[in-house]
Amino acid sequence: MRKATHLFCLIAVLIVMCSSTIDLDNLFDYELQSIPSYIGKDNTNTNEIENETATLGRVLFYDKNLSSDFSTSCASCHKQELAFGDDAIQSQGVNGLTARHSTRLSNTRFGDEAKFFWDERANTLEVQTTMPIQDHAEMGFSGANGDPSMSDLLVRLELIDYYQNLFLMSYGDTNITESRIQDALAQFIRSIQSFDSRYDDGLAGQNGNENATFSNFTTEENNGKSIFMGGAGRNLGGGLTGAGCDRCHRAPEFDIDPNSDNNGVVGNLSDPSSIDVTITRSPSLRDMVNPDGTLNGPLMHDGSFTDIQSMIEHYNDIPIVSGNTNLDNRLRGNQNTGEQLDLAQSDKDALEAFLKTLTGTEIYVAEQWSDPFDGNGDLDFGGATLPVDFVSFEAYAKDCQVTLKWSTATEFNNDFFQVETSHDGVSWESIGRVAGNTDSNTYEEYIYEVQNPISKNEVYYRLVQYDIDGKSSASDVIVSDVNCKLTLDLSVYPNPTTDFITIDPNDSDLNIDIYNTNGSLMWSGTIAAYKLKIIELSNYPKGAYIIKGTSSTSLDFATQRLIKL
Repeated sequence: MRKATHLFCLIAVLIVMCSSTIDLDNLFDYELQSIPSYIGKDNTNTNEIENETATLGRVLFYDKNLSSDFSTSCASCHKQELAFGDDAIQSQGVNGLTARHSTRLSNTRFGDEAKFFWDERANTLEVQTTMPIQDHAEMGFSGANGDPSMSDLLVRLELIDYYQNLFLMSYGDTNITESRIQDALAQFIRSIQSFDSRYDDGLAGQNGNENATFSNFTTEENNGKSIFMGGAGRNLGGGLTGAGCDRCHRAPEFDIDPNSDNNGVVGNLSDPSSIDVTITRSPSLRDMVNPDGTLNGPLMHDGSFTDIQSMIEHYNDIPIVSGNTNLDNRLRGNQNTGEQLDLAQSDKDALEAFLKTLTGTEIYVAEQWSDPFDGNGDLDFGGATLPVDFVSFEAYAKDCQVTLKWSTATEFNNDFFQVETSHDGVSWESIGRVAGNTDSNTYEEYIYEVQNPISKNEVYYRLVQYDIDGKSSASDVIVSDVNCKLTLDLSVYPNPTTDFITIDPNDSDLNIDIYNTNGSLMWSGTIAAYKLKIIELSNYPKGAYIIKGTSSTSLDFATQRLIKL
């Protein structure tokens, strides 16, 4: 069995790793996925799934730029090969471990419970999505303890070119806000569904009658289904009527009853000397195991059960823990001593066999839910015809005037470039328009003189290119300084880079400063004229950096944007 487990996981991981392209002309259909007619619960509310926004959500879900040190994404703790759960009891974040076990996300949409997290502290899935991002231990944008804030993350994302295109595609403009990130992530997560299990085949074969004998089940699996669905207790003859599982985990979605209280598991990973009685939610019981029958990670909020039999035994004999004032009444038993089901081992085996029929297959390998980034962290918009292939985009400041220069290798259906400026990299204002060359396969150069540039040291510029048919896409963002001269010739290569850069100061002694997108100084030093300087970057987090070179003898300076892969 162990070899089979490794083989399945390897196949799933290989499929996910090979999926590194988003075709903007042929998006995956997240909107109209087939949902069985017997599935009726849905917590979507007003944030209906749209292909464009769910695609954006997919990129956000897998993007490590959403963590402060570029090391962690949502998918780091919610892995596709584990039904978007984790096999660790506590997931590793940027500054420590999660306080509780990371829940599976499969079929998150299909339930009456609108609140999220084990303790239901998030009123909606939308609110929940950015709480881990703003947690100090998890993804590090808490705005406290020296962490950058959510506002810092928004500025970081503004400087990433693919988000300019994806937000424009999803929302009609390139404005990046927390609420838009929440909606996009929630749409992608709600799109993750699993309805191709043996249970679904059996239920469909009985026209949705869950009490019927399923022809595709074994006798043991059908017995387990009856025990799961039957009310807890025994009949007058002493025979088992059921375990009452369906009272809280309601078929056919197997979602948690919103009125559930604590289930008797009170472990506290943050403080083992105390108990945690606030846990009242659980994920769907679907895909508790993967297709080879092994668990998709430990069970319960504290990961205290590492096999299904241990979990069943817990419900077979509910413990009464001193201080647990929140135990669900359905689990207290007749004498308030904890429910005693007195299941035989054959009953427990049948329950386990039934629970394993709730596992699907597509969720583990489907490309629409896989990592869109390649092994280098790059995102390829394959299949989409790029209207403009930019070669360069630069700003030159002299005597408080700014000149923008850009060049293209090819243009297709290009109507015009809209020049935009910003004082903070978040709010943008159109300041001019330059006509494009419609269709061109030759090198083209453009110049735009900024009239009355913003009177501020650092000013952001970008180009929004418009097609003849009205579609648009945004360029990279560049930074200029209107209060100084920008006349130096600064050469930095390779760019992008994976481990080092070489800086050529040409004919000037330069003071070099390297900043991350949060404005933190990462490296500083002086390079003599005509002397090449190699700077080691292998330990730097992946992402964007700004290199600023200032003349040692004048106010002249130049900047370049660097991408570390």
